[in-house]
Amino acid sequence: MSDPLLVVEDLETRFRTDRGTVRAVDGVSFSVDRGETVCVVGESGSGKTVTGESLTRLVPSPPGEVVGGTIRFDGRDLRRLSESELESVRGNRIAHVFQNPQDALDPVYSVGWQIREAVTLHRDVSTSEARARAVDLLDRVGIPDASVRVDDYPHEFSGGMKQRVVIAMALAAEPDLLVADEPTTALDVTIQMQILRLLRDVQAEFDTALLLITHDLGVVAEVADRVVVMYAGKVMEEADVYELFDSPSHPYTRALLDCLPGRGEGARAIGGRLPDPTDPPDGCRFHARCPHAVEACRTGDQPPMVPAGDADHTVSCVYYQPGYDESVVTNGRGPENDGSEVVDG
Repeated sequence: MSDPLLVVEDLETRFRTDRGTVRAVDGVSFSVDRGETVCVVGESGSGKTVTGESLTRLVPSPPGEVVGGTIRFDGRDLRRLSESELESVRGNRIAHVFQNPQDALDPVYSVGWQIREAVTLHRDVSTSEARARAVDLLDRVGIPDASVRVDDYPHEFSGGMKQRVVIAMALAAEPDLLVADEPTTALDVTIQMQILRLLRDVQAEFDTALLLITHDLGVVAEVADRVVVMYAGKVMEEADVYELFDSPSHPYTRALLDCLPGRGEGARAIGGRLPDPTDPPDGCRFHARCPHAVEACRTGDQPPMVPAGDADHTVSCVYYQPGYDESVVTNGRGPENDGSEVVDG
């Protein structure tokens, strides 16, 4: 087995605001293998987008700053690179696709010009070669009559077509890692599926790893190899996609899945709301909304990630610590005591 393409360890990103310091990403760790699709999932405000932007310092500074952790990409710690050194990675070996394609495209330039700029920024090619590359990329992402439409402007494309153009721009340098932040949220269901199929085809053709950031578990089920579940800046659970859907271990993961129509007793919202990011609670970040919370969940630090049966399936929950009964959360039972007792073993 080769080393992972991306290894993130104890990543911390903070924003200094008038209300205090927002701990948007607070000790997040995960990895992405070459050619693998890893989905980062959680409610809005969980820190997913900031995690993706932190990888190549896209976090606006000020007020944001990556203050801790390591981001090793192909063996190099991106946090140690100078801005000029990082520019050789950003957009070249790591490319981003953002949620709103309208914001990613400049309305005063043709889409072909914008793709050509992305090509020439990272490749020493002539203008004619860059244009040919732009036409080829538009054709590969499914734009009809690419040789003609290369000279059209963003307003002449539908929302789904704009997202295809943005993906084409991201592929200009044939990146090793594509970070896609909610790339289908603004699209209707039919177009969403087309974009997801396109991302899968792109991976197969370019052998590109995909870090997909989403709140949509339907998207996760469709494309993920592994899933990282985030809540309030922390990782709650990580598992193979099949394992996660079959055996969700953290109460937050189970609550997310219970929001899906047709699952269990039917779709239902998670009660309560995320904690204040400027003053996060002690213990498990989810304890105020968790039906199984006991005193041990409310004190100390976030529980460490430990195996949940499978070594590749890890969870941050006290019920998987020595002396606790994990069936309390897996079977949906409420806590049997006030938290002062644990089971034998």
